[in-house]
Amino acid sequence: AAGTVPRRRPPVRDMGCGLPLLLLPLLAALARAEDGTAAAEEVQIEVLHLPEACSPKSKKGDLLNAHYDGFLASDGSKFYCSRTQNEGHPKWFVLGVGQVIKGLDIAMMNMCPGEKRKVTIPPSLAYGQQGYAQGKIPPNATLIFEIELYAVNKGPRSVEAFNQIDKDGDKKLSELEISQYLKEEFARDGKKRHPSAHDEILADIFKKNDHDGDGFISAKEYNVYQHDEL
Repeated sequence: AAGTVPRRRPPVRDMGCGLPLLLLPLLAALARAEDGTAAAEEVQIEVLHLPEACSPKSKKGDLLNAHYDGFLASDGSKFYCSRTQNEGHPKWFVLGVGQVIKGLDIAMMNMCPGEKRKVTIPPSLAYGQQGYAQGKIPPNATLIFEIELYAVNKGPRSVEAFNQIDKDGDKKLSELEISQYLKEEFARDGKKRHPSAHDEILADIFKKNDHDGDGFISAKEYNVYQHDEL
């Protein structure tokens, strides 16, 4: 449920922007396991800007593109800013599957492109009692994020994405089909990559998804985000 976030906070003191939030869901999950107050605490959401045409709205499994800054609620100090990461490009991540801390997964549900939010996340939905020293987040820290959402797309594990890759329609993805898909995606985003990147990513995809080792990724193996349609 959404609440009202106090509009006043201490002046922001920039502490740098080095915390890789997309890489730390495990730490957050461990923190939540140690902290039994999760059920009693909620993410508070303040909508700063809502476009007139607010569609589509984000849901679990969608691929989102957003910028966000993170602050400690205790003193307003900034511990993260996505605009200084990855040459300033907005972050891409799948919503609701643990690629970001739990509080952000909750805070960015039902959000549309162009919308801006300020959200307050309790420790139980962030880094809990242990905090995260490397990211300058102390134990039991309440976090504030200012978020601007740019895009809401079908997630990489959607039915549409599977069917797009599955050229021959046999409900399983071959190495050739995924290789071709990667080439198309690389061409689309236009980023410079080392020539070996394609083969490394392809090998990693099969290592993580081809659970039975038959050389194909079945609909069931692909469907880690629990879409019933596959």
